[in-house]
Amino acid sequence: MEIRDDLGHVLHILVRKQDITEPRVDLVESTNFLQVAALRLSAGKTFIPHKHLWQTNFFDERIAQESWVVISGNVEVFYYDTEGNEIHRDILTPGDCSITLEGGHNYRAMDEAIVYEFKTGPYEGKEFDKVDI
Repeated sequence: MEIRDDLGHVLHILVRKQDITEPRVDLVESTNFLQVAALRLSAGKTFIPHKHLWQTNFFDERIAQESWVVISGNVEVFYYDTEGNEIHRDILTPGDCSITLEGGHNYRAMDEAIVYEFKTGPYEGKEFDKVDI
């Protein structure tokens, strides 16, 4: 599910585990800093060993983009637009993924939970990374 602002810009993406039905689903447009894909792998599936190359950053500006994957427990997610207005809330369950490209977010563990957080870097300290809403 894409959550957009009034102008149609994708701010957040909510992915449910059961929605991953293809071998590969690219969840984020390739023009974003954060690249997220879901892979449904059959038993024995493997890849050609490889490494990734250093690339020259072609972005003049960058924003921290973040993704959470719930491993266990339940997490309530609150999505905000770029002005700080709440625009959607939902419950993440094990296997669900929340992706924030722009706008704000907040999470509340509804019970004991484990999540993986992925975020673009480098992290240069809170004063350069985020503001509270």
